[in-house]
Amino acid sequence: MAHKWVYMFEEGDAEMRNLLGGKGANLAEMTRIGIPVPPGFTATTEACIAYQKDGAFPEGMWDQVVASMEKLNEQTGKTFGDASNPLLVSVRSGARVSMPGMMDTILNLGLTPAGVETMGEKFGDMRFAWDSYRRLIQMFGKVVLGAPAEPFEEIIDDIRKEEGVKTDAEVTANGWKECARRFKELVENHTGQPFPEDPYEQLRLGTEAVFKSWNGKRAVDYRNNFGIPHDWGTAVNVVTMVYGNFADGKSGTGVAFTRNPSTGEKKFYGEYLLNAQGEDVVSGARTPTEVSKLVEEIPSAWHELQDIAQKLEQHYREMQDIEFTIEAGKLWMLQTRNGKRTAASVVKIATDMVDEGLISKTEAVARVQASDIDQLLHPRFDPTVLAKTPVLAHGLNASPGAAVGKVYFDADTAEQKTKEEGEDVILVRPLTEPDDVHGMLAAKGILTQEGGATSHAAVVARQLGKPCVSGCGEISINLKERKFTVGDVVVKEGDIISLNGAKGDVYLGSIPVVVPEFEEQTELQKILGWADDTRRLMVWANADDPQQATRARKYGAQGIGLCRTEHMFLGERTQLFQNYILAEDDAAKAAALAKMLPEQRDDFHGIFKAMDGLPVIIRLIDPPLHEFLPSREELLVDVALAKFKGESAGEKERLLAKANELQEYNPMLGLRGVRLGVMMPDVNKMQVRAIFEAACDAAKEGVDVHPEVMIPLIGHVNELKFLQKLLLDEAKAVMDEKGTTISYKFGTMIEIPRAALTADEVAELAQFFSFGTNDLTQMTYGLSRDDAERHFLLQYVEQGILPVNPFQTIDRDGVGLLMKMAVEKGRATRSDLEIGICGEHGGDPNSIDFCHIIGLNYVSCSPFRVPIARLSAAHAVLREKGWPRIGDLGAIDPAKS
Repeated sequence: MAHKWVYMFEEGDAEMRNLLGGKGANLAEMTRIGIPVPPGFTATTEACIAYQKDGAFPEGMWDQVVASMEKLNEQTGKTFGDASNPLLVSVRSGARVSMPGMMDTILNLGLTPAGVETMGEKFGDMRFAWDSYRRLIQMFGKVVLGAPAEPFEEIIDDIRKEEGVKTDAEVTANGWKECARRFKELVENHTGQPFPEDPYEQLRLGTEAVFKSWNGKRAVDYRNNFGIPHDWGTAVNVVTMVYGNFADGKSGTGVAFTRNPSTGEKKFYGEYLLNAQGEDVVSGARTPTEVSKLVEEIPSAWHELQDIAQKLEQHYREMQDIEFTIEAGKLWMLQTRNGKRTAASVVKIATDMVDEGLISKTEAVARVQASDIDQLLHPRFDPTVLAKTPVLAHGLNASPGAAVGKVYFDADTAEQKTKEEGEDVILVRPLTEPDDVHGMLAAKGILTQEGGATSHAAVVARQLGKPCVSGCGEISINLKERKFTVGDVVVKEGDIISLNGAKGDVYLGSIPVVVPEFEEQTELQKILGWADDTRRLMVWANADDPQQATRARKYGAQGIGLCRTEHMFLGERTQLFQNYILAEDDAAKAAALAKMLPEQRDDFHGIFKAMDGLPVIIRLIDPPLHEFLPSREELLVDVALAKFKGESAGEKERLLAKANELQEYNPMLGLRGVRLGVMMPDVNKMQVRAIFEAACDAAKEGVDVHPEVMIPLIGHVNELKFLQKLLLDEAKAVMDEKGTTISYKFGTMIEIPRAALTADEVAELAQFFSFGTNDLTQMTYGLSRDDAERHFLLQYVEQGILPVNPFQTIDRDGVGLLMKMAVEKGRATRSDLEIGICGEHGGDPNSIDFCHIIGLNYVSCSPFRVPIARLSAAHAVLREKGWPRIGDLGAIDPAKS
C-alpha cells in the first residue's frame, strides 16, 4: 500500500499535530467538532522532510494531491482549473509549533484571467475579482518566483495616484485590472518567463515554495532562537478560498484572541477589516477596527464568532488565537491555535483557568516556560517604547533585564560616578575581570565587547541580577579616547545607552524601565507553589553575602549550595588578603590572617541568620593567589614609568616581585583549590575557624545552623585525606572553645574528571559532593572557557559541530556521563551521600532535567534563577511521567487527552 502523504481535513484531528502540523491538525479538529471551516487537505510534514532530502516530492505525493483536489471539487460543487466555475484555494504553511510569519502563504491559487471574468459576473463585483487576481500575482511572484517586494508596492502606489485615491479599498475594478497587467510584466521581466496560468502548475510550484520556506533564513533563524529542531518540517495546507474582500458591507476578515494576550484579561480581543483578505489585517497597510465593533456592522457574524470562540477555548482548554473571514455574511474559521502572549499573560491565564476549573494546577505548571519567569522577574523596558527604538548593536544575551545609564569605561569611574554623583551607570569594558567587581556592583548594567555567556561578566552579572550584554563584537571600544563606535555612530563617555539583557540588544538613549517586585507577582507565586508540590529536586542558591542569601530565600531557595569565600576578599578587602600574600614571615602572615578572621566570621554569621534552619555550603578559597594582586603587566608598566621619572616605586616593585613569584603558565590548573590548601593550610584553617565561630555564636542566639564545608578541586583522595583532617581538627577545637556542638558536614567539589572516576574512594571521606560543572566541562573538553567562547565555540555551535554550548547546557554524553558515574560510585560507598550541582548549569532548565534523571538531591543557582529552577525541577518530574510538550502553551495531562 502506498504511503499516505495527504489527508483531507475530515481524516485528521488535533492529536496528529506532528504529522499535519499545528495548523492542519487544528483545521481538521475544528472540522471534526462542527466548526465552519472551508474544505481542504494537508500534505504532511513527512512529505516536507522527504522533499528536503531528495529535492523533489516523494513518490505518490503529487498523485494524492490531485486526487484530494478532485474531492474538493465534489465537496464545493466547483472545479479547480475550470474558468466557468473555478475553485480557488490558498496554500499555507503549518509546522507542529507556531512560527508566525516565518514561512510562506499564497492566496487565490487557480485563478486565471478567464476565471476573473466568471467570478466578477457571478458575484456582480468585477473590482473584487481583479483585486483577487492581482493578489495572486503579487504573492506568487514574491513567494514562488522570487520577485522583489518593493516594485509591487510601487505599482500599487502608482495606481492609487492615477486614480486619485488614498487607499486600496478605493481602487476601482479597472485600476486593479491594470495593476494585474503591470504585475505580470514585472514578473516576466524578473524571471524571463510569463506568469504561469495553469492552475495545477500554480499549485505544484506553490506547494514546493512552502516546503522550501522551511529552510528560508527567517525560519531557520527563528528555530535557532527558540530551539526548534530543524528536522521537523512543515506541512502544507490547501484550503478552499473564502472571500472577505467583497464590497458589500457584509464581508471582512480578522484576527482575534479569546483573552487579552498582553494582560491575560478574560476579554475577547482582536481586530478586523471589512472588504479585505487576511494579509491586509496583519500587514498594517490599512488600519483595522477593534473587534467588538463587529457587532454593529455584521451582528449575526459577531454573535456566532463569540459562540465559536468560547467553544474553542473550552475544547482546547487554552486561550485561542483565531483567524476568521466573513463572506457575504457567512462566518468561516481559517485557523485556531494556542495564542502567543506575554509572560504576565501566561501566568495570569494559567492561574485563572485553574480557578475556573478548566485546567488542573499541574497543567498550569506545565504551561509556564522558564523564559516567562525570566521576563517577569528582571527589569524590562516599556514594550511600546521599545518597539519604536532602533537597535544600535547586538551581542550575547548574557544576563536578562533592562538597564539605562551613562557609559563609563572603567570600574573606578563607574563606582565614583555612582557613589559620589548618584548617576546610573553602564560599565562598558572589552571584558571584565575580578578587579572590576566594584564597578559591576555600582553599575546598572554591563556591556562587554568580548566574552561569552559564561564569561566573568556574564556569571557575575547573573549572580548580581544585573543585565549584561557580552561578546558584543559590533562595538569597537577605544579606551584611550573613552568612546566606542558602531559603524559611523560614536558613543562617548557620559552618553546614555540602554541594554536589553534578555535579547542582547544595545540602544542609544534612555528607554523607560519597568521594575517588577517578586512579592507583587501573585499569579507567579501560585504557579511556583504548585511547582514545589510537584518537584523532587531541592533548589538551593549561590550566595556570597547575607543580602544575597536573604534574596535567595525570598525567591524560595531551600539552602545555600555555594558560598564563594574568595568573593569576600574583593573590593575594599582586597588589601587584607594582599597583606597576607606579601607577608615575609610567619608572624606577618598570622597577623594578616587575624585581621581577616573577624571579617569572614561576620559574613558567615549574617548568612547563617538569613538561612536559619537551612543548609549552607561554604567553599574554601579556590582561585590562584595572583588574582588578588594587580595585573603583572600593569605593574611592569607602573614600575618602568616610575623609574623613568626618577620616582620611588617601592610598593609597586614589591607587588611586582610577588606577582612574578606567583606567575603560572596555566593558573587555572595550577596552585589553587585544594592544592592551595595543602601548600598553605593556614588560610583554610582560618576560614574553618571563622565558619565554626560564626555557627556557634549563631546557634547560641537560637539560629538553627547547618554549615557544610566544601574543599574544592580535588583530583586524588589523598589530597582530601591530608587537608580534611587538619580542618576537622580546627572545627572541633572551635566547638570545644565555644562549648557548643553543631551539626555539620565536610565534602568536596567534583570538578576534575579523575575525582568523578574515583568517586567511590572520595566518598569514603566526603559527606557530600557538589558538581562544579564549569570546570568539569573545561577539563573534560580540554577547553579554556573564556578563550573558547571568544575564538571558536560559538562558531562550533552555529556550524553544528557541537549541538549546544556545553558551558550553558550540560553535555549529557560526556560531562554528564562522568556525573552519572560519580553519583553511582559515590552512593555505592555512602548510600546517604548528598549530591548537588553548583555551577551555572544549576539554573539551566535542560541541565536541571538531567540532574533529576541522575538522582541529584539539589541544584544550586544564582538567587535570581531560583524561581526558574523551581519550575524546571517540576517540569523534570512531569517529563519523567510521560507528559508531552512540557513548557508549551496548551500542555495537558496525558491522562486527560
